[in-house]
Amino acid sequence: MLDIALQPVTVGTSGLGKRPGADAGLARAILSSRFHQADTSNNYADGESERLLGEAIRELGGLPEDRVVFSKGDQDPVTGAFTGERMKRSFEESTGRLGLETLPLYQLHDPYTISVAQAMAPGGPVDVLVRLREQGRIGAIGIAAGTRELVEEYVKTDAFDVVLTHNRYTVVDRSAERIIELATERGMTVFNAAPFGAGILAGDNFRGATYGYSEPSPEFLAHVAAFRALCAEWGVEPATAALHFSLREPRIHTTVVGVNSVERLHELQGHVDAVVDVEFWAALEALGTPPAPPTD
Repeated sequence: MLDIALQPVTVGTSGLGKRPGADAGLARAILSSRFHQADTSNNYADGESERLLGEAIRELGGLPEDRVVFSKGDQDPVTGAFTGERMKRSFEESTGRLGLETLPLYQLHDPYTISVAQAMAPGGPVDVLVRLREQGRIGAIGIAAGTRELVEEYVKTDAFDVVLTHNRYTVVDRSAERIIELATERGMTVFNAAPFGAGILAGDNFRGATYGYSEPSPEFLAHVAAFRALCAEWGVEPATAALHFSLREPRIHTTVVGVNSVERLHELQGHVDAVVDVEFWAALEALGTPPAPPTD
C-alpha cells in the first residue's frame, strides 16, 4: 500500500503538454490548486507533461512539502521495447524532467508489448521497480493499464503496492469490480481514473459518442441517456454524479480526474464541492445493471 495520506481527488495530466506554448499556466495552476496530488507519465505528450510540471516545480523553488507527483514508466517510444533497461531509462527521464530525486509512486504503465512473464522475469521492468523501491528512489510501485484481464493478472502476482484502473469503474460501468476486489484483498491502494469515461459523462465529448476511447453499443448509449435523464430529474450535473460515484466507493483511495485547461480545473473544484442527495443513488440503482461497456 502507498505509505502516504491521499486526498480523494488526484489531478490527471495526460492532456498537459498537448497545446504548445499554452500549458505552462495550467501546470502552475495544478501545483497551486487545492488538489495536492498530480498524476503524470513518461510518455504523456511525449514527455511534455512531466517537463511542464518540472518547470512549474522549479518556479515554486521546489515541490512544496504538501504536494506529491506520481509518474509511470513506459515502453521505448521508438522501438516499443519494455525491458528492465528501458524501465531504468524511463525512471531517470521522469525524475530528470520533474527535477525530483525520488517519487512516492512509479508505475508499470500499459505493458502491452510484453507478456506478464517477461515483465516479472529477473532483470525485467518489475524487477527494476522493486530494486528502485529498495534503494529508496521510489516509495511504492504500481500497475496502471486499461485491459481488465491483464491488470487482474498483474495484481495477482502480489508484486505491487498500487493499482490504477481507468475507464472501467464509472457510474455506467462496473467492469473493474474484480480488479478492485483483488486489490482490496491484498491491501493495495486503488486509484480509479477517468470517472467521466474519457468525456462522455462530463458534458460535451470532443471525441464524439465514445466511451473510454471506444465505440459503445446502442444499448450502452441508451443507459448513458437514462443516466443523464435521471440527473436532469434530480437537478444534478452528470459530471458531478459521475465523480461522486467514485468518491463514495470506500475501496477506492483516490479518483484521478484529467484536466486539460485551467477552466476544467476550476470546474473540478465545483464538482467536488457539490452535494448529491443520498436518495439519488437509490434511483440510480433502479436503472438496473449497466450493459456491457465497449472497453474490453
